[in-house]
Amino acid sequence: MPEGPSVRKFHHLVSPFVGQQVKTGGSSKKLNPADLQSCAPGHQVVVHGKKLFLRFHPDEEVRPPGNNPLSEPLQKGARKEVATDQKQTLGPDGPKISDQSLRSTELAPNGEDSSHCSGGSAPAGDVERWLHVSFGLFGSIWANEFSRAKKANKRGDWRDPVPRLVLNFGGGGFLAFYNCQMSWSSSSVVTPNSDILSEKFHRGQALEALGQAQPVCYILLDQRYFSGLGNIIKNEVLYRAGIHPLSLGSLLSPSSLESLVDHVVEFSTNWLQDKFQDKRQHTQIYQKEQCPVGHQIMKDMFGPPGGFQRLTWWCPQCQPRLPPKEPEQLQ
Repeated sequence: MPEGPSVRKFHHLVSPFVGQQVKTGGSSKKLNPADLQSCAPGHQVVVHGKKLFLRFHPDEEVRPPGNNPLSEPLQKGARKEVATDQKQTLGPDGPKISDQSLRSTELAPNGEDSSHCSGGSAPAGDVERWLHVSFGLFGSIWANEFSRAKKANKRGDWRDPVPRLVLNFGGGGFLAFYNCQMSWSSSSVVTPNSDILSEKFHRGQALEALGQAQPVCYILLDQRYFSGLGNIIKNEVLYRAGIHPLSLGSLLSPSSLESLVDHVVEFSTNWLQDKFQDKRQHTQIYQKEQCPVGHQIMKDMFGPPGGFQRLTWWCPQCQPRLPPKEPEQLQ
């Protein structure tokens, strides 16, 4: 699943296209291309944790969808033609990113009761529209190029992935969205104080959450407190802090909890920097067989009772268990 740093990189790919007239295509059955044809991207692309919000607004200069020959989804041939014409990518030869630009645009919280239009229809009237993009386990955004098959499928076919949505822009270039869940919303639901990559990340709130009588590996994946934190970050920061995944937060010292939050922010920020510099991610325990010290690593599925279980790696020597024996309710 794309984690906070990956979604921030997606935000960087989308930002240059803000304000350009849009033409649509793709295979999405939940979005009506006409809803995008009748509006243009606004002045904001908002990232929050693992979610991306694109603001659209009505554009009177855009022709009605029925009279617009570009409102039909792109055919395969057209997609190939666009891919041939658009060779440029936002890679290592692109403009350098300053530290300030790593922190993307954020909005004040709009509340959890904001109305959403999860079907194919955009909000009615002339109100602004927010396209909410959730990346799930394998979602991605490609700028000015299409994803290509890396291996044959079960039938032996080398078929390229089909984008869920393609946005072609009047200024040239396009965005291809793959394996994403998309829905319309009348506003963006953003709480920067829970976003691990936000300058407004609230350490006090995070520390209070971690201090509960629950395994810390459960709390770290709770997006209410650590938005953007996923399984890779969870495993890495617990190892770096020397904390066993199933240790109860209420039994950990304040200094241990402070260290854990420090590692959350540091690892996430470094990972984001590496992405912008096209460096390979360096992990110490995730999907490893031995820790950096040389100890054998353990692996198991952990998650709240009745909740989602996630693969977890830990070193029994470097991450001692608190309490030493597993409580009854965790078995």
